[in-house]
Amino acid sequence: MQQLRSPLERAVAPVRALFVSDSREGVLLITVAIVAMALANSALSDAYHAVFHGTLAWTPIPKLSNLHLWINDALMAIFFFVVGLEVKRELAEGDLSDPEARRLPVIAAVAGMAIPAALFVALVGDDPRLDRGWAIPAATDIAFAMGVVGLLGNRVPGSLRLFLLTVAIVDDIGAVIIIAVFYTVQVKALWLIGAVVVASAMAVMNLRQVDRTWPYVAAAVLLWVCVLHSGIHATIAGVVAALTIPMRRRDDTPFLEKVEHGLAPWNAYLVVPVFALANAGVDLRGIGPEGFLAPLPLAIAGGLFVGKQVGILGAVAGARWLGLARPPEDASWIQLWGVAVLCGIGFTMSLFIGTMAFADAPELYEQAKIGVLAGTFASLVLGYVLLRLSARKD
Repeated sequence: MQQLRSPLERAVAPVRALFVSDSREGVLLITVAIVAMALANSALSDAYHAVFHGTLAWTPIPKLSNLHLWINDALMAIFFFVVGLEVKRELAEGDLSDPEARRLPVIAAVAGMAIPAALFVALVGDDPRLDRGWAIPAATDIAFAMGVVGLLGNRVPGSLRLFLLTVAIVDDIGAVIIIAVFYTVQVKALWLIGAVVVASAMAVMNLRQVDRTWPYVAAAVLLWVCVLHSGIHATIAGVVAALTIPMRRRDDTPFLEKVEHGLAPWNAYLVVPVFALANAGVDLRGIGPEGFLAPLPLAIAGGLFVGKQVGILGAVAGARWLGLARPPEDASWIQLWGVAVLCGIGFTMSLFIGTMAFADAPELYEQAKIGVLAGTFASLVLGYVLLRLSARKD
């Protein structure tokens, strides 16, 4: 039986929950997004945009002429490198290595990407300019979603946490494939050949059990330069480089996991927040209700908030009905619904895909931001409320 707490303890409990390890990343992203929105809608708006979009006085790579490009093409390569490490570890030794354990998350993730994309296409109508944004509502932000779950503590069963994490990882795999296949406009053969040569050299280092860090770092930077100039988005280099990192050293001690753990804090507390600060700011001044109901924001918000939960919860129910997989243990259907809603928190990945979908149309990207932020906020609030209210009491 749970002991009764004093009024003071009950009052500070929500504040204490903000600082548990599982929630810090999500809380930080919320804070940074609010700061970015505040700056974009204040007297500092021009300065805010000038910092990230103003032409740099000097840059070692002419193609990256402003800070915004350096963040999205270079800094985010580190984000995708960490994603690649996590995916490889899960496939080799984690839950994705077990065919039976990964069946339900894979089914749910695929449905959770397909339904939002289909809903987006249905809502934008016949405007061909908007079609390139179909993948924006298909993404899930792992850090944000897991951060919300962290706020709930032990109210969320461990099996459900694992299900959410695995769905988000499969979702990331799908997002990487989408970026590589659908957002590559023109490929430059020589640079692509150079990238293949460097990636092959890294694979050979793996086979020869090279277990020092600096050769992989040097090769990864060279790979990034080649991919950047090849026409394929530079962040794909991060995923490819991660897949060449050995799982273990020659003495059988962990190597990949050590690299992942070393980079994870930098990724969570520097790379992703800086990206959010540079991309989440949207000027809402002068935008009336019709701005939020425009086809693009409405399609993105609808895909994230409605499409994600329909796709994932429907996939879980369908898999159970067909006998393909069982739902997570010790979780009610209301809790499953809450987690499905949380998968509609797109944020980082959705904003990132938006930068590529509307790279040549800044006004459409601003509209896309509105849709991403609206869908993310609605999913965050409803998902949290559902999980909070459905928790079983002792």
